[in-house]
Amino acid sequence: MPHDELAKHWHEPKAGENAGHGKFSRPAMPYDRFMEAEGIPVYRSIGCRTVLDLPMAPWKRLGGRGTYIQLFGTEGLWGKYVVEVPAGGALNIERHLYEKICFVVEGRGSTEVWQEGQAKKQTFEWQKGSLFSIPLNAFHRFVNATNSPAVILCGTTAPNVMNLIDNPRFIFDCPFNFTDRYAGNEDYFKPGEDIEPDPVRGLAMKRTNFIPDVVAADLPLDNRRSPGYRRMEPSMAGQRFYSWVGQHETGRYSKAHKHASAAVLICLKGKGYTYTWPEGLGTQPWKDGKADMVMRQDYEFGGMVSAAPMSGDWFHQHFGVSKDPLRLTAWFGANNQRSRKPGVPGEALMDYGAIDLKKGGSAIPYHEEDPALRREFEETLAREGAKTRMEPELYEGPVEDGKGMGDVF
Repeated sequence: MPHDELAKHWHEPKAGENAGHGKFSRPAMPYDRFMEAEGIPVYRSIGCRTVLDLPMAPWKRLGGRGTYIQLFGTEGLWGKYVVEVPAGGALNIERHLYEKICFVVEGRGSTEVWQEGQAKKQTFEWQKGSLFSIPLNAFHRFVNATNSPAVILCGTTAPNVMNLIDNPRFIFDCPFNFTDRYAGNEDYFKPGEDIEPDPVRGLAMKRTNFIPDVVAADLPLDNRRSPGYRRMEPSMAGQRFYSWVGQHETGRYSKAHKHASAAVLICLKGKGYTYTWPEGLGTQPWKDGKADMVMRQDYEFGGMVSAAPMSGDWFHQHFGVSKDPLRLTAWFGANNQRSRKPGVPGEALMDYGAIDLKKGGSAIPYHEEDPALRREFEETLAREGAKTRMEPELYEGPVEDGKGMGDVF
């Protein structure tokens, strides 16, 4: 074969030229290859109306039907999938060196959990709306208690682990017991009710590995995203998987804000929609004639949206448009903008997503948002037989003493 036809032979660039191709396709990472080899669909988009709409296929490894979900902006940061537990049956036993959080979208059943070398299994029961975490590298099995399929949405840190280790056999067959996270104590899956401030930002946190019904669980007042906004962070199974549960009152909506990619919002109650757009479009893309570049995702129970997709730092704004409050849970995997921010440990940081742009944060105050958003929200509520509860004062600028309604929420 001629020298120039050897594809793997290195050729130095000529003077004035750069090495390499210049343009190239993004290579598949180990987690991408793993998903494709599993033989089930891989759903890629900004979101979905409900995961119950997604196509599923038989999943040999787990023993049910399922699909992987890889929303834009979360690639390599964390993974998710939805799995169907057969009616009156169970999924296959599994264990793995990545973390997993589970939300029951449909059905009723139980989960068995045990460690390598443990003779006794721990069992807890779940229902539609339950939220729980599986201890790291513990054996577990999902069992369906009904005559219809159960559907479970799972979030994992599999991409983080697989892209680093790139050895499925080690990830699924490691015998190490992480007893610092789970030692088989009998109250491990007993629901915790106490609320405490999280150690980083002082927001409401609940240490619990199992929430029987996260759809109806009480949430403490937070006020950072909208008037009357309620929020709680579950701290589950000693995991780095970060999540929170929040709720906007009926007839009220969140301020737009921006941050890095990772967050996926999952609808737990009500129905609504999210707008998201690149920060380069500014704070009023409709008014500036750039509405065609804004992305929208509608959702209801079990639906989801990538809040800051693509390259991140996209503005996003969430609107509940039913008679019920809009309750969402946000999953970040092992990532959130505070832990990923470069800098020296211990330095002072700001909760910039909850602070207005002119004060150094990333939130667009109501009085500076695009007027089209308010009009559409009110019109959509009217079609649903509901009314706005966004007081006119919220759209006024700050008063002279700096304490106007526009500065409060």
